[in-house]
Amino acid sequence: MKYFTEDNWSKKREGSNYRDPKTFKIAIHSAFWVILMIIILFQFPLGTVGAGEQGVQLRFNAVTGKVLDEGLYFRIPFIEKIKKMDVKIQKVETEADSSSKDLQIVDSTIALNFHVDPVKVADLYREVGVNFGSRIISPAIQESVKAGMAQFTAEELITKRPGVRDAIKVALRDKLGIRGIIVDEFNIVNFNFSDSFDAAIEAKVTAEQSALEAKNKLEQIKFEAEQKIATATAEAEAIRIKAQAIAQQGGEDYVSLKAVEKWNGILPTTFVPGSAVPFIDLRY
Repeated sequence: MKYFTEDNWSKKREGSNYRDPKTFKIAIHSAFWVILMIIILFQFPLGTVGAGEQGVQLRFNAVTGKVLDEGLYFRIPFIEKIKKMDVKIQKVETEADSSSKDLQIVDSTIALNFHVDPVKVADLYREVGVNFGSRIISPAIQESVKAGMAQFTAEELITKRPGVRDAIKVALRDKLGIRGIIVDEFNIVNFNFSDSFDAAIEAKVTAEQSALEAKNKLEQIKFEAEQKIATATAEAEAIRIKAQAIAQQGGEDYVSLKAVEKWNGILPTTFVPGSAVPFIDLRY
């Protein structure tokens, strides 16, 4: 057996592979505590739930059903996690393709305002997760728009736009409500039809306008004719009354009446020979 003498020990310490046992032990302990502190920092037991958020508590990655409101919270490190869910009103605007009742292709732009029901936020996370927008909302929008548009003809989609919007909104509420997503508002931003349909609508509108213009003109002619008939009837009645008066009172009274009607207030200068009475010429 080989024994270490002082000379051998000195030689060993001078070697390149020599490690002091005490120094090595201290380095191991320091590394352990540094790693532990890093883990603790990443697993810090205190946190906050922000405004407009709900915190879903997980224990060993399983939903416990407990939901944390806004404010500070404490969790057990390495065991519990808090997943934050946004419950504020959010907006989705997207394109949707569909067909009308008369099989016209309709490209529409729609906007949906919604928020997550705070009471059902834990169930939503358990069943769907945080990506509920792409997994639930987008498919529901496309399906509801197709179902709603199919209830109306292409012309009705324009003339009955509020009814179309309400039909789609009801369908969305039914589909998303069971998942804990509340529909706040739904709007149809725009409709786009095929070029041929737009041309047909424009031609129809032009024809209707021309027909309305012709109808209005006919009504005007009819009104003017009725006015003329009324005027002629009134004149005929006036003549009848005058003729009746002449027949009852005699011709001399009528001649005197016409003379008075024609007199301009100036005394005539022509006299009947042998008489002081001026002559009234009824021809003027």
